[in-house]
Amino acid sequence: MRRLEAMVGTSISPAVLGVALLIRLALIALPPTLSDDAYRYLWDGRVATAGFNPYREAPDSPNLTPLRDELWSKLPHRTVPTVYPPFALSAFSIAARSPLPLPIWKLLACVADLGACALLLALARRSGLPEARVAWYAWNPLVVLEVAGMGHVDALGAAACIGAVWALTIVPKRPLIAATAAAAGVLAKLAPLAALPMWARQSRRPWAFLLVALGLSGLALAPVVVSVGGLPPGLATYGVSWEWNGPLYEPLWRGLEWAGAGPAAHAALDAAKARTEWWTFWNRFYPYAYPRFFAKLLLAAVALAAVAVSFRERDPIIGTGRLFGRLMLTSATLYPWYLLWVLPWAALREERRWLLLAALMPLSYVPALFGVPLWPWIYLAIWAPFALFSLLGKRWSPS
Repeated sequence: MRRLEAMVGTSISPAVLGVALLIRLALIALPPTLSDDAYRYLWDGRVATAGFNPYREAPDSPNLTPLRDELWSKLPHRTVPTVYPPFALSAFSIAARSPLPLPIWKLLACVADLGACALLLALARRSGLPEARVAWYAWNPLVVLEVAGMGHVDALGAAACIGAVWALTIVPKRPLIAATAAAAGVLAKLAPLAALPMWARQSRRPWAFLLVALGLSGLALAPVVVSVGGLPPGLATYGVSWEWNGPLYEPLWRGLEWAGAGPAAHAALDAAKARTEWWTFWNRFYPYAYPRFFAKLLLAAVALAAVAVSFRERDPIIGTGRLFGRLMLTSATLYPWYLLWVLPWAALREERRWLLLAALMPLSYVPALFGVPLWPWIYLAIWAPFALFSLLGKRWSPS
């Protein structure tokens, strides 16, 4: 990257953006063969534009029978209502109403991603970092594949988060711009909620930041909560049931199973019932007394601790990278496109372990493509080098 910057001199920004544009355009026509999420986005958009509630109506709902066609036949998880927040759903609806839904959706995702690249270049200039580092993100094969090729909605949320950090860094006297961008990130995907306390602390007017960010998010999310009478069922299903390639989760739940955590929990519940004779009360806990759920609870506590620790971060770039990186590590589900939340900050700070992980993460597609198990060898091929770099290398250096 330093050689590239020396070669092109002051024209580094146009070079980075120009190449980023070309490689994304080359992949827009690629069918989403590695992930079927884009089909679900378009279906949810179609349901919303037809006047139904996608937070209540799963694709298999009889009420949606008139909408079924070839798109419906490609959908994943037809029994689960949508998990995507209102801003994402609005973008899906725009694409669903267009003459070419899939290319238009992927084009929207690419526009957001290119905007993110432009903001990263501005951040690099303001922070005194080499602009060429942005190429680690803008030209990253994983980013291009997951945004332009597979069309993942994370591009919208990541771009909004980059916008929030850009505003905190470059226009610090106007924290409401950062708060609005943060709310857009939350409404594209809920992950940025975890960063709001840290970003508020880093702004010059913390309470105004939180009021705007939470207020805008709440105004958009309140109708969803009211319409389903609480937590959206799709989101609850995701939190309890989804799991794939979690870096800490995979070995943790297996360790708990080996240690007999499930039978021990059942024995404890049996003893509590016998001692208290509250049969109905204790019976409700049995469905959750198994190692996978215990692992998720433990990692959720670690994730909350990561959010609390992030409150002390002073640098928005380093703090955001650290926080999202820690949340990735504690997640029970880590698909390749989830790295879009970490890679922008890893690129600016040359966090080589995360850049290496981006190169290795496509291995997680091998089980679905070739019918082999993820655990243990593919998992180790992905995560062992990352762990080694984490032990030996510098992490989130300020230089």
